[in-house]
Parts: sequence; C-alpha cells; structure tokens
Amino acid sequence: MEIVKKKPLLSGILILFLTAMIFANIGGSMYDGLLPLYLKELDADITDIGLFFTLAMIVPLFLQILGGWVSDTLGRLRAIAIGSVFGVLGYIPLVLADTWQWLLLATAVGAVARSLVGPSFDAFIAEHSSEENRGKVYGISQAIFMIVAVVGPPLGGWLTGAYGFKLMLFVAGVFYFVAMVMRLSMAREAAKGATGEKKKLSFSDLKSNLGSMVGLIFSGGLITWMLITDGLRDTSFQFSGNLFPVYMQEVGGLSYQQIGWVTSMFGIFMMLSTIPGGWLSDKAGERVCIALGMVLLSVSLFILVMIPAGAQWLYFVGWGVAGVGAGISGPAYQSLISKAVPQNLRGLAFGLFSTSLGVVSLPAPWIGGQLWERFGPTAPFMITATVIMLSVIPIWIKFKLPKTEEQPTAEKPLDETLPVVTG
Repeated sequence: MEIVKKKPLLSGILILFLTAMIFANIGGSMYDGLLPLYLKELDADITDIGLFFTLAMIVPLFLQILGGWVSDTLGRLRAIAIGSVFGVLGYIPLVLADTWQWLLLATAVGAVARSLVGPSFDAFIAEHSSEENRGKVYGISQAIFMIVAVVGPPLGGWLTGAYGFKLMLFVAGVFYFVAMVMRLSMAREAAKGATGEKKKLSFSDLKSNLGSMVGLIFSGGLITWMLITDGLRDTSFQFSGNLFPVYMQEVGGLSYQQIGWVTSMFGIFMMLSTIPGGWLSDKAGERVCIALGMVLLSVSLFILVMIPAGAQWLYFVGWGVAGVGAGISGPAYQSLISKAVPQNLRGLAFGLFSTSLGVVSLPAPWIGGQLWERFGPTAPFMITATVIMLSVIPIWIKFKLPKTEEQPTAEKPLDETLPVVTG
C-alpha cells in the first residue's frame, strides 16, 4: 500500500519569504509606534502630528494600485525586491531629519516600498496555498510574521530611551538592509528558474485590469460591501491610531520603554490568535472571524481610554485584547479578498483596497488631532470604538461569498519557483 505524504502547509520558499519579511518589519516596528513621539521631539504639536499623518497618506494613494499592478505583471518577488531598495533609501532622511517636515520625505520614499511589498505579500501567500487551507496558511504566516510586533517595539523603546531616536532608527535601517539583500537574492534565483515569456508593463494591460476591478467594485456584491465597510472603519481608526503613543505618554504617564512593552502585547496576543483564527475561518467562514475580531477591537479601545489613574497594567490588558481581535480577523480578511477576485488581479485588488481606504480616510488624522484639542484626549478614541462596533452589522449581513461563484485556483506562478537547495 502506497503511503501518500502530506504536503506541509508552508513550503520552503514561503518560509524564506517570511524570514525576509520579518527582518524588514522588525525595523519598521521598532519606530512605527514611536513615530508620533519622534515628531514631538522635533517640535511638532498635536495638530502638527495629525497634519503629518494626513499628508503622509497622499503619496501612497497614487502608488498602491500601481504597486499591485506591477506585482501582477512582473511577479511578486521582483516587485518586492524593487520595493526593498526604496525601503532602504527611505531610512536616510528618517535618520538625518532635523525638523519634523523632513520626515515627510522619508514617508514618501517608504511609500514606494510599501506599495510594492504590501499587495505582493498577501497575493504571494494566496498563490502558495490551497483554497481549503488558505485561512490556516494566512494564520500560520501571520503568527510567524508577528515576531516583528513582539521583538520590534521593546527593542525600539529600549534603544530610544537609552541612546535616542537617531541610533534606534539606524539599527532599524540595518534590519531592513538585511531583508533587502535576501529579497534581491530570491528575485534573482526566481528569474533564473523562470520559464515562458516574461510579462512587460504596458498601459493597455493596466487599463484592462483596472476595468475588471471597476466591474467588481460596482457590482453591488462582496467587494463593494467590503470597500464600503472597510472605508468607514479605516477612517475611524485614522482618527486615533497615530495619537495613541502620545496618549499613553501624556495621559497614561508611560515611558518610551513602557510604551514599547505595552505595544508588544498586541503582537504577542495577535501571534497566539492568528493560527486559531485561520482555522476558525476555514471551518466557520470568514465573516464569523471578521465580526468577532471587530467586537474585540472595539472593546479593547473602550478599555484603553477608560483606564483609571494608577492602573497602568490595564494598558497591557487593552492591547492584549486588541491583539486577539486583529489576530482572529486578519487571516479571514486576507482569505476573503483572495477568494473574491481572480488570481491575476490579486495584487491589484490588495493595492486597490489600501488606496480606496486611504482616499476615504485621508483627512482623518488631522480631524483626530482637532477632536483631541477641542473635546479632550479621549474623543477620537471613543469615536473609533463606536464605529468599529457598528461595522459588525454590515459585516455579518454582507460578507458572504456567493455559493455558485467559481473560485480562482491557487497555482504557483512558474516565474517565482525557486530551485530546490539540498545539503
């Protein structure tokens, strides 16, 4: 009797791919949660911080769709490699900035990297997983990936508290440089093993793909409702998300190191919950996980803004609940998007989601800063928590894949298959 060996959920190329992503995003997570405080150190006030994050969202709006299209056309690994070069360049003005306005240049260059890497990341995982196990693969991948949220914030907080922002940002740049070298090597090996005619970027191809996506957007189906719901929810997140480090410092009285450790709780609990979340997504359906995740995220925000004086330990609880909410909903979201669009449009779809949400939420950080100044520090966070809770209603009603819909297959792209290395 022949024994059929079961294939592992994560292939060798996917593990290598995730390793490079970990190095890149440890660097990003080291400073991401502290960026509002870096702006503050460079003489930005609360209104300036809100304005900064509003302006920083403009460049990605023009690049996310193009980045997704480049990923669909040139291949996931090539797009990520190109983006990584820009990612390293983005650290130069980040480290050398002497005024907060110079950080806008850093975010603009970094936006090129994110527009190429972000859509490619989700699409690459979808194409290296079967449909029946996609939620599990996303869950496992995110659990591994969330190492960055556990390691990065405490490391960034410690380096900043001990040596200042400049050295911390330099170390973060070194992590990203290592990732760039790995990604360039993967793209080069993938190019050696490529078969068939290489695709080239063309306006006609972009026009055709955009036309297909527009049809899905205005069909009134799943993609339409995902865009509407996510737009409202993302806008509410932008009211408060970038102000939380300032809130924890000024209202909660937390130090840089404490903010780093508190933020890492989000990563720890997200890491612990993504694999169960992916399993539940495959078993019970994506909308169950997404709705449950939104409830937990809303509850976590209510906890974080109602912490009494002297109860700083509740910040750990609030961020832990938020991590569980994100961990449960994340794999389900990615799985649902990947199933709702054809394989050749996945990169464009992930890029389009980011762009459309950004258009809706563009003024939100500035509005959040105004809400803080006029109605008190808790105002933007309470609005965010309320909107997230209300979003559960359309999610439960509309986030369903048509049963008669033929789902796209998950074939590995030939131009991205790395040679098998033995020994």
